[in-house]
Amino acid sequence: MRPSTMWIALALLCQPVFPVICRAAELPNIIVIMTDDLGYGDVGCYGATAVKTPHIDSLAADGLRFTNGYASASTCTPTRFSFLTGKYAWRQPGTGIAPPNATAIIAPGTVTLPSVLKQAGYTTGVVGKWHLGLGRKPAPDWSGSLEPGPREIGFDYCFLMPTTGDRVPCVYVENHHVVNSEPDDPITVSNKNPDGQPTGITHRDTLKMNWSHGHNQSIVNGISRIGFMTGGHKARWRDEDMADVFTGKAIDFVRQHRTDRFFLFFATHDIHVPRMPNERFQGRTPLGYRGDAIEQMDDCVGRLLKTLDESHLTQDTLVIFCSDNGPVLDDGYQDGAVEKIDGHKPAGPLRGGKYSIYEGGTRTPLITRWPGHIAPGVSDKIVCSVDFVASLAHLVGQSIPDEACVDSQDVLPALLGDAAGTGRQELVQQGRGLALREGAWKLLRHPNAKPVKSLTYEKGPGKFELFNLVDDPGETTNLLNRFPERGEEMKARLKALEDAGRSVARDHRSRHAGS
Repeated sequence: MRPSTMWIALALLCQPVFPVICRAAELPNIIVIMTDDLGYGDVGCYGATAVKTPHIDSLAADGLRFTNGYASASTCTPTRFSFLTGKYAWRQPGTGIAPPNATAIIAPGTVTLPSVLKQAGYTTGVVGKWHLGLGRKPAPDWSGSLEPGPREIGFDYCFLMPTTGDRVPCVYVENHHVVNSEPDDPITVSNKNPDGQPTGITHRDTLKMNWSHGHNQSIVNGISRIGFMTGGHKARWRDEDMADVFTGKAIDFVRQHRTDRFFLFFATHDIHVPRMPNERFQGRTPLGYRGDAIEQMDDCVGRLLKTLDESHLTQDTLVIFCSDNGPVLDDGYQDGAVEKIDGHKPAGPLRGGKYSIYEGGTRTPLITRWPGHIAPGVSDKIVCSVDFVASLAHLVGQSIPDEACVDSQDVLPALLGDAAGTGRQELVQQGRGLALREGAWKLLRHPNAKPVKSLTYEKGPGKFELFNLVDDPGETTNLLNRFPERGEEMKARLKALEDAGRSVARDHRSRHAGS
């Protein structure tokens, strides 16, 4: 056995075993709030001062705020895939940032977080950004039935934007159909202009928000997008209303199921581009529309939490707040984010942001709250959204098949603030390349050795970098030449994790089931 393989085997076998926390009658409702492109330093409880986030700050004050909370990837589609399936997205081809006409990426019948909770008696719903594809190949039937989708992988209800706000089609989908679609105005989506329609290039002077790179094809609501769409005119959204629409649907779901045991995945579009907050938030902050979108997102969180209070569900609900990846300023539109940054540090003390494998790309705000079960505080345990499947399965007493959720570790005690909870010992981070964090150490493996100057990070020559995150959280000093043996060990370990096809032992979960 190679040393790297031996180390992996030991790590897999030595994970602690904890009893199931709750009896069936005590199981909580579960809400996961996943924001979009929110950086480690973008909210007050993580150090932001230029924007006000009282509702998120209150959530942190009443719960557990993690300083080592991670998304599994530094872009949206792979993080959402991993969150739902418990598998690192880089293990499955076709899980990069989904294009406008992407079909379902998660196959029907896949074991997922909602399917596991559904087995435990939960009513399950998802509201907000999806970006995991809909329908069957070769392309979604936007004017027909959009299945498979969320309902085929465990969700009872869904109200979605299919991809992201900067991509067509700019419509909402409820369950299997586009909302307000009309038979005589069929929707088509393509990567070529099918009818000579105006674009962000030909009609740039008419746009309400100018583009900076890409994002210059079909114009919807005065904003040019990625991709072309025709039809669906009554179905098209107005960006300024989107946060209210999604929050309203999330509140409706909670109210409708307040007497059930429910799981809600509330995926905000904020603060992804195009950042076009409702008029009542425009100009609220000195940071331009990006800052305004942060405050709008915080308001949405507050309204959902208020609904829990009004429904007398706060004490009975586990809330998890996280982000799908780190921050970016100019992500395709001229919205003032760069010009009005004025000392604000979206990633806080961390290096990099969205798209990168530096800490700013994947380490984000992560908060858990469950009154009476989670003591308020701060945790430095390493936890990741890929672990929510195994951890919440443990909470509700459900087993996971050996072949499923192969990278989801049970970190429930850490998420609940249990003193015995150890969190993760190692984590693979995905971006432009892969990185392996092991305790204080982190190895970065870039796609090649070329220097890079990107939207959110710069790097010099060299394919590999090695940092000690305890001594150097900003990843400023590459220690590869000083600790070559450590570097080689971690290179071998990362390769072995890739080759193994999983990072969780096959027999590990059977020791939890029914315990």
